[in-house]
Amino acid sequence: MHRRDLLAVALTLVAAPALAQTAPTPLPAQAAPRTVRVNVETGQGVIVIELYVDQAPITTANFLRYVDQKRYDGATFFRASRSPGPVDYGLIQGGLQGDPARVLKPIAHEPTTQTGIKHTDGVVSIARNAPGTATSDFFICVGDAPYLDADPAAPGDNAGFAAFGKVVEGMDVVHRIINLPTPGVAVNPVMKGQILEPPVPILKARRAPVAP
Repeated sequence: MHRRDLLAVALTLVAAPALAQTAPTPLPAQAAPRTVRVNVETGQGVIVIELYVDQAPITTANFLRYVDQKRYDGATFFRASRSPGPVDYGLIQGGLQGDPARVLKPIAHEPTTQTGIKHTDGVVSIARNAPGTATSDFFICVGDAPYLDADPAAPGDNAGFAAFGKVVEGMDVVHRIINLPTPGVAVNPVMKGQILEPPVPILKARRAPVAP
């Protein structure tokens, strides 16, 4: 099985929201730090994500809306897509799975050709259907995945996914999650064999304190 076949067909939300109406307002350029860190506390341990605020202002502002409004509290990592064999490779996906009571309006798409953030090991990216449908769900790459980057020369939907941060602490937690059992029922057929059961709870997600 090719790595592209394993992952690229199904990096979408379980439920497709409406297209983006308005993008969240990014932090003012002069006030925004170069990066912001978020501690994601899970049932398997803490994952620390560094957000690239300057490079992906729309997507990071969206992620921080969910963090600051505590919408990720009680969410889950529900998917672990991995290649067969002893080498960890794939992704884990978490979020609210399109819960209409908790998701916010979708956002405009920031392709990798615009941000310069490539899908390498530990990079965090936002899940979507068509460009402009991303809401809460995000995924963490395990191993490099360049085919998830935008490719203007490719046919069809070639906009890729909007990478916006990277795990700086807790990749051991990510590796634990990707190796958990996946016998869960997939609402989306292309995710068959990739649904964690039980899912891994996201206990809370908070901005990390800024070092003095």
